[in-house]
Amino acid sequence: MFDNKYNLTQKQSLFLAKQLWDENVYCGMRMENRAVTFPQTKTILNGVNVPEVQLDDIQAILNMRDAWKYLLNTLEAPITLEYICKLNEFIARNEALEWGVLRTGNVGISGTEYVPPIPNAEQVQNELNEILNSNVSATEKALDVFAWGTRGQFFWDGNKRTSLTIANKILVSNGAGILTIKDKYMNDFNTILLDYYDTGKSEKLKEYLYSNAIHGIDFQ
Repeated sequence: MFDNKYNLTQKQSLFLAKQLWDENVYCGMRMENRAVTFPQTKTILNGVNVPEVQLDDIQAILNMRDAWKYLLNTLEAPITLEYICKLNEFIARNEALEWGVLRTGNVGISGTEYVPPIPNAEQVQNELNEILNSNVSATEKALDVFAWGTRGQFFWDGNKRTSLTIANKILVSNGAGILTIKDKYMNDFNTILLDYYDTGKSEKLKEYLYSNAIHGIDFQ
């Protein structure tokens, strides 16, 4: 249903990822409703201090930076629960109760009554394997991983950012583009995401992301 929009070579895919990774870091900040602009995010990523940005927001930006560096250096590594935990270790460092490990207590999600169950490592790995081994495009696997990880809330914090990053590992390593939600789509995305939390039905979310958030290189 969700065919690959892009079929890039490894060189093209890496070029795209390096061109858009700062936008993806900013996307992660907007998903968490952090009060930073794209210029501020880019300035911080360039190593320049922005006094008006809160220290915890700077920490979150630098955490996403480090997660992306790790991703780009490990594109050939298999996606396992251990790998996803490592990404969360970067992303939620000094933000969460614990980071890089599955949560062991209940959490709530603002705006919905849905309460995700406490994760079981074996079950999470089995669900991940089912997605990765499914007979669908790399793009659909990425969308499925994003939806699964976001609703699963496997970690104390950074679940959307971790899911976004692992989805992009799938896309970039397969030359299928990059998943980034731009500002003009963020409000609708949040509305659709809340509906997904309530219903558990991911098709509308996947359709929206497929139509509006998969980016690549268009050649003449």
